[in-house]
Amino acid sequence: MVYAKKSKVFLAALAAAVMLLVAGVAYANGNDSPEQQTTGPGVEKAKSVALDHTNGGRVSATEVGDEEGYYEVEVIREDGSQVDVHLDRDFNVLGTPADNEGPDDKDAPNDD
Repeated sequence: MVYAKKSKVFLAALAAAVMLLVAGVAYANGNDSPEQQTTGPGVEKAKSVALDHTNGGRVSATEVGDEEGYYEVEVIREDGSQVDVHLDRDFNVLGTPADNEGPDDKDAPNDD
């Protein structure tokens, strides 16, 4: 009887530890933001079009179904500035408003 009780406590503790581990890995990988995890052939093409439009840089986030277009691709340029490239379903660039964030992802002084 004591053995069964100890086994239940051990299994409950083990399950809690596993859940915490999974949550920690998801947080460390940035999985808490759905737009950063968007993948697929359409998103890959959107990234390529956005990088061509910005003359290079690094994609830091993507989103499908954005309010300003079908795709949104956030690009960090070589100088550290950020820009959001908005594309329609056919990968036509709709606009590229500056993100007004510095290279450290903190709001720039002129950001509203």
